[in-house]
Amino acid sequence: METQLYDSIFFGKDFKRGYMFKASFPFLAFLFVLADQLSKWAVTEMMIRPALGPDAGAPLAFFAWLTGAPPRLPFAAVEVLPFFNIVMVWNKGVSFGLFNQGSDYGPLLLSFLSLVIAGIFLVWLFRTTSKLQGLAIAMVIGGAIGNVIDRARFGAVVDFLDVHISGYHWPAFNIADSCICVGVFLLIIYAFFFETREKDAR
Repeated sequence: METQLYDSIFFGKDFKRGYMFKASFPFLAFLFVLADQLSKWAVTEMMIRPALGPDAGAPLAFFAWLTGAPPRLPFAAVEVLPFFNIVMVWNKGVSFGLFNQGSDYGPLLLSFLSLVIAGIFLVWLFRTTSKLQGLAIAMVIGGAIGNVIDRARFGAVVDFLDVHISGYHWPAFNIADSCICVGVFLLIIYAFFFETREKDAR
């Protein structure tokens, strides 16, 4: 029975469908990385740099910004709503500014750990048969790689989303952080509410 199922998926008429199912998740992870980098470019070059004035220079095009390592811009804030700002923050720690000690070796260590975790999740990604779990893993991988790219280029991560209430500011974050958090949340939801049900259905 197992041999027939294997042959059906990998050598039979279902091969293309099974391959496309597996390939769609890494593509999703790539899209999350792209969305993260696009958002950081748009905020840095289209909002923060103009807000700093002429001395900050002309905004860079996306490809020039992505393939280079322009000098870090200083802190700046653009008010969008009474409780939400776009800011320019450089984070040498992990998500939401945790462990942001400013060590020169911190970004290298965090990048290495992030890549190891992303590799483990990538193996998991190719083994999953659940769309929800695949989406969640792709979000975590995309978020991790998005921040690794920043650390490799700038030695710190671009954080720009600033939510605040009554003078209290939640640590600044970015799209990659959001992908990681939402992805982990979905993995927990899947583990508690869907995984057992899917196993029973098989």
